[in-house]
Amino acid sequence: MTVARPHPSSLPVDTLAEQCETRRTRRSGPGGQNRNKVETAIVLSHLPTGYTAEANERRTQGENLRVALFRLRVTLAIEVRCPFVSEEGPSALWRARCPHGRIAVNPEHEDFPALLAEALDVIESTQCDIKSAAETLGCTPSQLTKFLKLEPRALRRVNERRQILGLHALK
Repeated sequence: MTVARPHPSSLPVDTLAEQCETRRTRRSGPGGQNRNKVETAIVLSHLPTGYTAEANERRTQGENLRVALFRLRVTLAIEVRCPFVSEEGPSALWRARCPHGRIAVNPEHEDFPALLAEALDVIESTQCDIKSAAETLGCTPSQLTKFLKLEPRALRRVNERRQILGLHALK
């Protein structure tokens, strides 16, 4: 799916939450009576794209909502593509997180989904040429590949696309 910028994974959490249908539910399993009797599980459906995310492992609705929103942002980063304009270069966020060619972000940090989306948009714009994508993003191909490995679904998606294009898989 292709959408216009800004990428939905880079939207402020409040804005993204407004675009979602939120369902509260119970889940069974370990966690005692609170888990089994109180609707602490959260299921989000992003209305513009139809993608969903769920969280139920935390004890409160608020914590599960935060986790579900993060999971939704990662899913959107992987599944939704935005056209990348190479003349504009990488975003300010990317430049701040990639000083001296090294990508510095924890996969659990709130910036991760937006960075992942940008990397995947650039990779798609270069027809999965990792060397060109890395050059555009101001990092090395090995740094970009390591970054993709932080989210196995993203690496799998790139490798599937590379296979279609007749390129070898990234390892």
